[in-house]
Amino acid sequence: MAAKKPTIDQGLIRDLANLLTETDLSEIEVEQDDFRVRLSRTTSIAPVQVHAPVAQAAPAPSPSIAVAETSAPAASAAAGNVPSPMVGTAYLSPAPGADTFVKIGDSVKEGETVIIVEAMKTMNQIAAPKSGKVTAILVEDGQPVEFGEQLLMIE
Repeated sequence: MAAKKPTIDQGLIRDLANLLTETDLSEIEVEQDDFRVRLSRTTSIAPVQVHAPVAQAAPAPSPSIAVAETSAPAASAAAGNVPSPMVGTAYLSPAPGADTFVKIGDSVKEGETVIIVEAMKTMNQIAAPKSGKVTAILVEDGQPVEFGEQLLMIE
């Protein structure tokens, strides 16, 4: 007598395939008695192209902003400006409730910590690029900052 060939329940296969799609699974395996079926699907991932950022000219300030800027020190790329070296959150003190690192009018030495920028749960101490007097603090405590954004000025 010839061995009986097991029949495959195509309805079960379709149900499992639908389950894969509905649950966004990539693989499923079912075993019952001496019957085992495994379904898997592959997803193709398109390659991601990353382009370097392109420098763009800053938009022209509106007249109301221009007036406000004339009363404040210019935030150019002068040696005394302290730009943010990364995207993150600026903190003016080492801990909540603690005194700030510097205040307007304070004298600082080159290399002294003047602000912290938190990025990816890492506190990065930002040092004064030169010795001098703090003339402006351009961010608030806990403010999000962008790469290159001026944090404070030292003259």
